[in-house]
Amino acid sequence: MSFSIKKRIALMCLSTFFAVAAWQAVAVGQDAVHRISGFVKHVDHDAKTMVVKTADGTEHTIKWTGDTAWEGTKDSGEGLKEGSKISVKYTEKAGEKTATGVKDIGKDIAK
Repeated sequence: MSFSIKKRIALMCLSTFFAVAAWQAVAVGQDAVHRISGFVKHVDHDAKTMVVKTADGTEHTIKWTGDTAWEGTKDSGEGLKEGSKISVKYTEKAGEKTATGVKDIGKDIAK
């Protein structure tokens, strides 16, 4: 009977291993979403990039695309200007940050 218990434990361990391996394979294919907030230091509308300086002094260069969602500013970054306080959700792939959402939070502070 104890041999049967050992088989069951081994089978459960193996099943867990394969479940974790499958989950990691799926997770690797998905981009993690990051969020920062700070002030816009520079905007290049032609290149569709912005530099955001966070409270700790770190500067993040982030690009935007036609799929980027905008809140509190005009679509496509038209209302984005230097000095604006914003919150940015972005993904990062191969060191390149791409905004998935940008929110002008300077207007929230003024309320």
